[in-house]
Amino acid sequence: MDQVFNNASKVIITCNKRLSIYLQQEVLALGFKPIRVFPTGVELNATMNDCIKLNLNLRCASQVLYKLHDFVAENHDQLYQELNKLEWEKLIDFGGYFSVTSNVDNPTITTPLFANLRVKDAIVDRIKQIHKIRPDSGSDYSKAVIHLYWKENNAEIFIDTSGETLAKHSYRKIPGKAPMLEALASAAIYASAWDMQSNFVNPMCGSGTLAIEAAMMATNRTPGLLRMNYGFMHILGYNEEIFLAERQLIKEKVVKNIDLKIIATDISESAIDISIRNAQTAGVDTLIDFKVCDFAQTPIPNGKGIVMFNPEYGERLGQVSDLEITYKRMGDFMKQECKGYKGYIFTGNPELAKKIGLKAAKRIEFYSAKLDCRLLEYELYDGSRRTVAIEQ
Repeated sequence: MDQVFNNASKVIITCNKRLSIYLQQEVLALGFKPIRVFPTGVELNATMNDCIKLNLNLRCASQVLYKLHDFVAENHDQLYQELNKLEWEKLIDFGGYFSVTSNVDNPTITTPLFANLRVKDAIVDRIKQIHKIRPDSGSDYSKAVIHLYWKENNAEIFIDTSGETLAKHSYRKIPGKAPMLEALASAAIYASAWDMQSNFVNPMCGSGTLAIEAAMMATNRTPGLLRMNYGFMHILGYNEEIFLAERQLIKEKVVKNIDLKIIATDISESAIDISIRNAQTAGVDTLIDFKVCDFAQTPIPNGKGIVMFNPEYGERLGQVSDLEITYKRMGDFMKQECKGYKGYIFTGNPELAKKIGLKAAKRIEFYSAKLDCRLLEYELYDGSRRTVAIEQ
């Protein structure tokens, strides 16, 4: 177990539901070959040192899990016994801190918190037996994190090499109102097949997540440049030089200047202020043109590109009638002002989508939190081709 950084094992990269197709693209681009792709993740064979590269580069992922061991456990006592046999003293600093997470579906367990407790007890008792000192544990994910996957009688134990989730990209210090998860924003941009060379326009930008993610992609900035703490750093055998070398590598790949426009507008002055601050943290504030205005006054640069909206969905009573007008205005704006571009509207309300007044060329499936959503794509033809059709 003291060779985990160099030994290949099963690695599960988790993500939010419906993001795995985009996560798979990222994994392939990094030179890894997925063994299996499923709705909430990708499986591959890799070392813990490989996990360093994955953590630093992925945009759509949540956690990168490295498997230590698999075994049969019919109940919590068997779980404890199997885990207590593992050489935890070679993985976790006995004077350190660790936390436990789990995904449990076993008939003898009514709450995953109890399974977490049994994992923690097995580790603590083992280390205490060897070193006579009891390590601390709790729910803080900033140090070593151990993950249990237990379905029926089959159990697997992993090192969570990420710790805090990768789905948040470390620049959004001020979230704003109903912000879009950064990993979801990245996936939505991937889904648009934006070439990262043409213009990107984000009216109704809120806290600026879509525009910031677009600027990071266009300049090849990865979320790993904004973060200096991961779960793998708190596992014995970690070599900081490998982390720093990988970080330097991605730093050298950053493109300084881009020959395209990225525009973010919002009617709220405070939203634009929050967006600018978040963009400053991400290091892309000089690459985005911010403007306070109604979305219909958003400047559309000459040339081609994409226009992407993430409007409100009308989840609260009394909002829908006002939003019906807004959605119709979005359709009119794209039809009249965005010719030659591709238009995208991310929404969780199919009834409101009908008010847009344009026929969607694609309806790409996503989830936002637990809400079933669609990224609607509109071809906004320039000139001779007719753009108006009623949403069916």
